[in-house]
Amino acid sequence: MSAETDSIVQFDNVGLRYGTDREVLSDISFTLYPGSFYFLTGASGAGKTSMLKLLYLAQRPSRGMIRMFGHDVITLPRSRLPAFRRRIGTVFQDFRLVPHLSAFDNVALPLRISGMSEGEIRKPVTDMLNWVGLEHRSHARPETLSGGEQQRVAIARAVIARPEILVADEPTGNVDPEMALKLLRLFEALNRLGTTVVVATHDVHLLRKVPDSLIMRLDKGRLSDPTGALRYPPRREAAAP
Repeated sequence: MSAETDSIVQFDNVGLRYGTDREVLSDISFTLYPGSFYFLTGASGAGKTSMLKLLYLAQRPSRGMIRMFGHDVITLPRSRLPAFRRRIGTVFQDFRLVPHLSAFDNVALPLRISGMSEGEIRKPVTDMLNWVGLEHRSHARPETLSGGEQQRVAIARAVIARPEILVADEPTGNVDPEMALKLLRLFEALNRLGTTVVVATHDVHLLRKVPDSLIMRLDKGRLSDPTGALRYPPRREAAAP
């Protein structure tokens, strides 16, 4: 099977600039394979957040080609983008919780959008809040939560629907080391179920916590490939979803 048909995401010579400024990403080419775990690293300002925006379809590139789920997403009609985005779980640095909704309702949002009934929603959302240690804060609104608690709600919301791709921007930046490790184990568990995971982080200690992970490194808008992550599929078989 070819890399193109076997991949879940493919970037070819992608460039990104904002307005008339110089490119923030240049000649980005890589392939992401189903069921793999990737760390995206690089110094502050290297372009990590910009690359994630391309991955969760919040930004179109200035040049190059992006294929996702077997489709060219650059030429995809805007009317079809929401359906594609529902296949991607995203953890933002600024959380983006809905302010008038409780922690429970924020986490439940992807399931409600997918059409699940209220009876089906309660158990998985309650279990997820228990996992991230927020069962006692399920009725709290975001404004009453600490930064670390908001981060955990955002992560729970991103993974609750078992997305095909999880994109996380510094997901452990607002939690203590013990909770950071627990959240990383949650990402690993989701990965074992078949989700392709991409975690952007500047914390080099995290890179050693997931033995089967692959590393992509950005430097001044260009991508290097220290582990062969960009050229070859992982050796291990992804677990069936």
